[in-house]
Amino acid sequence: MSNVLYSKTRKQPRGCPGRYQEIGNPPPAGGGAPVSNSINNLDRGANGSGRVNQQPWLDLQPQLETWPVTSSPSASRVCSIEHATNLRLVSIKSLPGRGVFVFVSFLRPKSLSQKMMRVIFSIYLGVACVITGMQFLTEYLKTKDSIINEMKQLEQTVQVPIATSLWQYNQNQLDALVAGLVKMPIISGIDVLDKHARNMISKRAYAPDSAPMSVFDTKSDLDWTLNGKKIFLGSLTLYSSSEVVLDRVWFGFSLIAITAIIKLSVLFWLFVWAFDRYLAIPLKELMLQVNEVQLSKNISKRIDLSSIENNELRQLQEHMNNMLSAMERDRNRLLEDEQAKRNWLESAVKERTEELQISNEKLKDLATRDSLTGVLNRGSFFETAQHFLVLSKRQKSTASFVLMDLDHFKVVNDTYGHFIGDQVLIHFTKTINKFLRKSDLVGRLGGEEFAIFLPDTGIDDAFRLADKMRKAIRNSLVEVDGKAITYTVSVGVEASELQDHSIDDLFKRVDVKLYGAKDKGRDRVEM
Repeated sequence: MSNVLYSKTRKQPRGCPGRYQEIGNPPPAGGGAPVSNSINNLDRGANGSGRVNQQPWLDLQPQLETWPVTSSPSASRVCSIEHATNLRLVSIKSLPGRGVFVFVSFLRPKSLSQKMMRVIFSIYLGVACVITGMQFLTEYLKTKDSIINEMKQLEQTVQVPIATSLWQYNQNQLDALVAGLVKMPIISGIDVLDKHARNMISKRAYAPDSAPMSVFDTKSDLDWTLNGKKIFLGSLTLYSSSEVVLDRVWFGFSLIAITAIIKLSVLFWLFVWAFDRYLAIPLKELMLQVNEVQLSKNISKRIDLSSIENNELRQLQEHMNNMLSAMERDRNRLLEDEQAKRNWLESAVKERTEELQISNEKLKDLATRDSLTGVLNRGSFFETAQHFLVLSKRQKSTASFVLMDLDHFKVVNDTYGHFIGDQVLIHFTKTINKFLRKSDLVGRLGGEEFAIFLPDTGIDDAFRLADKMRKAIRNSLVEVDGKAITYTVSVGVEASELQDHSIDDLFKRVDVKLYGAKDKGRDRVEM
């Protein structure tokens, strides 16, 4: 089997695995193997594999996919004739060349190198056009001078015959001479004047309505020598034109123009190669690496051009790498400074937070506790006791409320002063705290009145606990500034009931019990 290159388009018709077109002649109408490839410049491998070497023009057809497929006598049956009419032949000649792309880039430059190439080549083109124009002008003037010299030589040749014709009054001979001169390639016209400057003969080789752009002439006198004396007979003027000069220099002009075009073409591609080699490719590589450095997360990445001479681009690369190194150092320094500031800020925030927590705890204590005795104040005690009461009711357990009031405390203040009275209150709270659990609540309701809330405690246990505290208070002695003070306390005890929804209900009942204890003589517990 032989390998044949096919092209595959994107659409696939029904019943056909793909739309294929052999690069070459189509298969015969009756089916069978396709004829030999008509493109003779396809480079096949020595092993006959049939793979086409990579060509630049393949990149110009983004919608074309080419690959070798195996041909067989049944290859023509892959698609129907209706589908085969839609197959398109790939031709190298139909693909645009690189020259068109380069020329368009030259006319509409987008990069710096292309703009520089256009400016330099435009200057060179202008200089070349001026030089070529000067060569044209020099060749024209040189040819014109040559024709004038030929006309002068011709004048010297015909002076004697024309003068003889004038002297002998031989008009026929004169007309014949003039007609012969007009037919010569370099002569465009002749004027013969008599001695009085009257026009005897004036003949032109061109029609009056098709006069040449410019006409130049040579003029000579016609003399006859008689007995050694010259007799003036008239003058002869020969004319030639720019058309005669152009006809003669046309071949030279063509050679000059062809030479200039070849030189411009060669130099244009040399310019393209030089700018691509030494400017466009290094600049493109530089920009790609700059983009890679910009998008890279690796801050230590640097620009490293593959092949670069010791020129401005290398200096630019070194300067940019130095700038990147300086930016990396500045970045690291800024990160270190930022980390140091962050650590200091975190430390300061931590210290400040601790201070705020301490202050908040102090504020909380000031807001919830009595500043003298350290127990809960009235508002905080009732709020917390309400929560405990609801919890006890939910757990169906009994809680007890103990209300205590120091007996005759006003007498202590009046007798010993408020300072000693404050010491008595502090002594009282310290004494009763010895008998309480951590879960029990103690609060100062006002003045010398204190309350205790006992969760999970029945009224009997609460009574025994209250009586122990009462006896401890009665048997205690407060010594302040060499003075010994004794005092007693009256206590009311009440237990919660299922119908109690508010701590105020319990407080009202225990307050009645406290006043009952006071009415019965004080220093006692009433439940």
